[in-house]
Amino acid sequence: MNLLHDLVKKHQQEVVNLRRYFHTHPEISKKEFNTQKKIMEKLTALGLKPKVIANTGVMAELTGAKRGKRIAIRADIDALELQDECGKSYQSVNRGACHACGHDGHISMLLGVANVLTDYRENIAGTIRFLFQPTEERFPGGALSMIEEGALDGVDAIIGAHLWQPIPIGTVGIKSGRFMASPDEFSIAIQGRGGHASMPHQTVDALLTASQIVLALNTIVSRGVDPLEQAVVSIGSLHSGDTFNIIPDTAILQGTVRSFEENIRQLIFERIETITRGICEAAGATYKIEKILGFPPVINELSCTNVVMSAIKESLGENKVFAVNPSMGGEDFSYYLKKVPGAFMFVGVGNDAKGIIYPQHHPKYDIDEDALAYGTEVMARTAVHLSAMEEPFPVVNN
Repeated sequence: MNLLHDLVKKHQQEVVNLRRYFHTHPEISKKEFNTQKKIMEKLTALGLKPKVIANTGVMAELTGAKRGKRIAIRADIDALELQDECGKSYQSVNRGACHACGHDGHISMLLGVANVLTDYRENIAGTIRFLFQPTEERFPGGALSMIEEGALDGVDAIIGAHLWQPIPIGTVGIKSGRFMASPDEFSIAIQGRGGHASMPHQTVDALLTASQIVLALNTIVSRGVDPLEQAVVSIGSLHSGDTFNIIPDTAILQGTVRSFEENIRQLIFERIETITRGICEAAGATYKIEKILGFPPVINELSCTNVVMSAIKESLGENKVFAVNPSMGGEDFSYYLKKVPGAFMFVGVGNDAKGIIYPQHHPKYDIDEDALAYGTEVMARTAVHLSAMEEPFPVVNN
């Protein structure tokens, strides 16, 4: 299997160059047309037959020389609606679009895997399916459209990777079971009765009511959820009023709920309703709650996770597997895992020595590009191992 390592080295600079191209020319969700064109050109040049899927996505397959399983590898391809401030030669030239979540690297690594495995075809038992998915950054995500159009037809297992700044360069984080949470949203619109600030007794203060609700919602997890369970309730926005001497009649607050279990998710939303109703009734205000249920949690299957861990050790060394804690962030890769067994991993890109210190979704976000070779090799090696497995994968029950 050292040949795989040599092939990764052979294609390493091309992967870096591709990453810089995609970083320079990012496209936001549902508008990844140039990105799609570039991907299809590269895959066609390898002798593959890519096809359009989910409007701006791409799917292609590589069939090995021997019989085996069909393994899918997924990369998301959309950028964020953000102004790039990385300050590098490859800074975005598309105003208001920025690959500040690492998807430029995801595209490039998967193209690198396609390059490597094309060269390695005679040693592959089975079929490798390459999935370039659009619209991960915009709910409800692009995974469902990919699945509806056949992305998982005939697939035995799937893997995916996310470049991850909190993890140091040269390591990969993974664990079986809970990996990423369900990201839900909610908004609460409060209707009071406005008036002059000098006569508060004539008003129903929507701003004050909303403030009390914000404080109370922050007790849900600490006082309503089993401390051994994992959950988050965060309020990210509160808007009310626009001048100093008028008590506002409306207020809108928005927040997120992160959880892994359906009963915890339901409990939290029930508590949001109960708290809001009680405080509004006490104040004489009315309210309306809107909730948006996000992706399911990412739950890694054990046997696939073990194969990934073995591939990490073979590629990077025995001590390079990072025992990552579950993330309360969300990912629509979870939809694939509800259909077929698989595993998702975090490839470390953080490097203080190189100034790679800014988190995902920051305008100065960048990566240590050495991670691209690490991610490419781990995914290629994992896919080869999974496709050659003789025993059946567990059946996914959802």
